[in-house]
Amino acid sequence: MRNVILAESAGFCYGVERAVELAKKTAGETGGCWMLGDLIHNAHVVEDLARRGVRKTEDPAALGPGNTVVIRSHGELKAVLDDLESRGVRCVNATCPNVCRIQKLVAQAEAEGRQPIIIGEPHHPEVMGLASWCRHPLVFDGPEAVKMWLDADPKNRETPVTVVAQTTCIRELFETSWNFLKKECTNAKIFDTICNATHKRQTEAASIAAKSDVMVVVGDRKSANTKHLTEICMKRCPRVLQVENADELSPDFFHGCSVAGLTAGASTPAGIIKEVYATMSEEIKAAEGKEESFEELLNQSFKTLNTGEKVTGIVTAITPTEVQVDVGAKQSAYIKLSELSDDPTAKPEDIVKVGDEIETYIVRVNDVEGYAELSKKRLDAVKVWENIEQAVEDKTVLEGTVTEENKGGIVVSVKGVRVFVPASQSGQPRGADLSSMIKQKVQLRITEVNRARRRVVGSIRSVTDEARKAAQEAVWSSIEVGKHYTGTVKSMTSYGVFVDIGGVDGMVHISELSWSRIKTPSEVCKVGDTLDVYVISFDPEKHKISLGVKDHNVEPWQVFMDKYSVGDVASVRIVKLMTFGAFAEVVPGVDGLIHISQIADRRIEKPEDVLSEGQIVDAKITAVDEEKKKISLSIRALLAPAAEEPAEDEAPVEE
Repeated sequence: MRNVILAESAGFCYGVERAVELAKKTAGETGGCWMLGDLIHNAHVVEDLARRGVRKTEDPAALGPGNTVVIRSHGELKAVLDDLESRGVRCVNATCPNVCRIQKLVAQAEAEGRQPIIIGEPHHPEVMGLASWCRHPLVFDGPEAVKMWLDADPKNRETPVTVVAQTTCIRELFETSWNFLKKECTNAKIFDTICNATHKRQTEAASIAAKSDVMVVVGDRKSANTKHLTEICMKRCPRVLQVENADELSPDFFHGCSVAGLTAGASTPAGIIKEVYATMSEEIKAAEGKEESFEELLNQSFKTLNTGEKVTGIVTAITPTEVQVDVGAKQSAYIKLSELSDDPTAKPEDIVKVGDEIETYIVRVNDVEGYAELSKKRLDAVKVWENIEQAVEDKTVLEGTVTEENKGGIVVSVKGVRVFVPASQSGQPRGADLSSMIKQKVQLRITEVNRARRRVVGSIRSVTDEARKAAQEAVWSSIEVGKHYTGTVKSMTSYGVFVDIGGVDGMVHISELSWSRIKTPSEVCKVGDTLDVYVISFDPEKHKISLGVKDHNVEPWQVFMDKYSVGDVASVRIVKLMTFGAFAEVVPGVDGLIHISQIADRRIEKPEDVLSEGQIVDAKITAVDEEKKKISLSIRALLAPAAEEPAEDEAPVEE
């Protein structure tokens, strides 16, 4: 059998797989949903989704309240999304996360006064969607179009530009374009937004094509990334065929072929790739006219086991000393209990069961005695490192536990791997006690990996900063006067407090903290307290928010009138001492005057001889002026039974 080299990266990328699974799940939950156009560029997948209840429409206006629509992986025009939302259509966003990132970059560029430039196919759905996230985008299909724009007006070279790429753009085309812009423009920001999976697929296709006699590319003819793979392969291989399925293959294409290459676009299902692979093998045999013996075919059906490789098998038996595994090879394979798990107390039957599929690492192969020794424990360790390395590329957020404080930072255990987080990336203020973080669960990103030195560096700050930025954007996008928030007191000054309402700080002036008369904010709250606040005013440009705590729907004077009448005795708080008497708070926001003659049953020189600020005393309400909202109080009336009514000069005095 001649050699067929299958690209490891062929088939569904993460974004496509996510979109398809999300559509299936949504259809199952809703009993049927919609997609705008093809969810992905593959007719077979679209037909399968239709059978599952994912109906297709090209007209957004046909959808209304109660309908659910899955937004395709390429993204959609912003105007269409806004229209659907305004009409009550539920949108399930299956847009590839990489595309969403570019949408944000384009919108941010325009908000900063920069000219967004997109390198890609102008009429591709992804590019059209990206362009809709700003008002004046420029879309170029390559360096020639870039040059024409620059030459059209000398001022264009002085325009601040932000350059992004279609996720499936050919790397050579994008690099040529960006190098030209970087050289010619005085102020250019370049973002390499080609999907990592796309770059890997293109690189691998080029490598396989260079050593193949024929090259087969599988994918829908509407798929841009499949078309780009074909273009890349044609530069390196004399015979290249793009097909949608195995039916399009012919033995004549493989005549004289000894090595054939096979790759597939990001929207090609694994089942079609597998079918094409099998058909290619058969066609090559047919073209060669070679029949293989039954013994040869039988030997080919067995896997070849090599020490250090990964192998997947089925658990066939569990004994007190080992787990036996069928790996589809001539050798019998087993895992020692010591190689099954890191946990010495774990029981084999709690880890695996007969019939389970298990992936292992080949420790040793003995062809003479016909056995292979496997290890699950070693593979698990390898996988952890692979996941850690992949996390750097994907910028994945991982969770771990802080285990110790180290010189210059802390150590976080992530799936058993020690990750060093420098103090500057701990998310804590400079000089903070990092030991207080020990045993805390934290989220972080891996920023550096050196497996040879077993060195891993991470950042908690990048996650917290991103979360804080997202929270701030959420607050500023929805803030309005009168809106209520539950916030946390972050800091205090003599004139008020700063409250965190979700990543954004607002200030509550001391006059808005309480209806009561207070001298400092510390009288009513402290750092860390939770406060219910509402927005009085805000300035998005200066990023300033004025907050209030006092409920202005409550009228303190009305509270007083509902609670007290002339002749009643109230427990009051002395809030201010004057030469002519003392002001006392009867209810929060309402003060009354105790004239100096009504403070004691004897003559006093000054109020502070008897009273002090903050003191709680009982006083009788002797007069109420509803029109002027003034109250007269008397302590003396409670001390002398025959106390005289206050003289005219003892009437309430306005402070």
